Amino acid sequence: MRRALLWPLTGLAVLVGLAVVLAIAGWLYVHGQFDTPGPAREERTVVLPQGLSAFDIADTLEDAGVIDDPLLFVAGLWIEDKQHALKAGEYVFEALVTPRGVMEKLVAGDTVVHRLTVTEGMTSAEIVAALKTTSRLEGGIETVPPEGSLLPETYHYALGDSRAGLVKRMRDDMTQLVKELWQARDPTLALDDAQQAVVLASVVEKETGVADERSVIAGVFLNRLRENMRLQSDPTVIYALTGGKGPLGRALTRSDLRIESPYNTYRVHGLPPGPIANPGRAALTAVLHPAATDALYFVADGSGGHAFAKTLDEHNRNVAHWRATRAKAKK
Repeated sequence: MRRALLWPLTGLAVLVGLAVVLAIAGWLYVHGQFDTPGPAREERTVVLPQGLSAFDIADTLEDAGVIDDPLLFVAGLWIEDKQHALKAGEYVFEALVTPRGVMEKLVAGDTVVHRLTVTEGMTSAEIVAALKTTSRLEGGIETVPPEGSLLPETYHYALGDSRAGLVKRMRDDMTQLVKELWQARDPTLALDDAQQAVVLASVVEKETGVADERSVIAGVFLNRLRENMRLQSDPTVIYALTGGKGPLGRALTRSDLRIESPYNTYRVHGLPPGPIANPGRAALTAVLHPAATDALYFVADGSGGHAFAKTLDEHNRNVAHWRATRAKAKK
């Protein structure tokens, strides 16, 4: 009787032992294969949408040539208890990446980071146009943000981020920057509020791309405002003609300078009613910390910069020099 009972128990023990051996062997095999270089011989980009199961992800990776065996990949996920930790997104996998390397990247959410650079002096309409043609972003932009409300900067985003969300970041960053810079302004600055600083900075931004000149040009404009002189800034006239929707595409004419517009600083005194572009940090800083200068005029010097003058006679000589330089360059 005891022998009869012993044989089934012995058989069961053998089966359990065999199962354990097979499980260990399988575990060792999966672990070994999990750290073996994959089939990709070059970098691969893979997009994994939201809502995919571990099996769906494995199939997508196999189709992209990143892994060889989707079942082995899923088995490895289960062994590591990571089957529910994979994140959706756009990924770049290096050549010969191991299944373990793939898993670690997906668990970390190490997605592709894209960049959009908004250059200083772009108008809000130009920024919106650029966003509309920027790939990997989703959604539209219902209205063009107010001029001067977006901070020119390089912005990072991932696949699926919204255009509206990126605009909000630009607005929030500009609001924060203006607040910080206004609080640290020159205490003698003759501007009533931060918005006036943004308006003047937008004009300075469009007048020069030379870093060392920004604070001097800001000083000239502030001098003219104190003397109740018109700013007579060409970029404000261009904005009056284009509404900030794009470049004028031609040189200004004398008739352009007579256009009826609150933005035409050849006809109106004081600042324009609003910014004519989105100024960057450097232009804002230049306006809030202008150079000490007694110059009231400036004109292009023919070499990319400007010549500054205290008197109208001196300015007229600079204008004559600029015209001669331009005429010579056209020959």
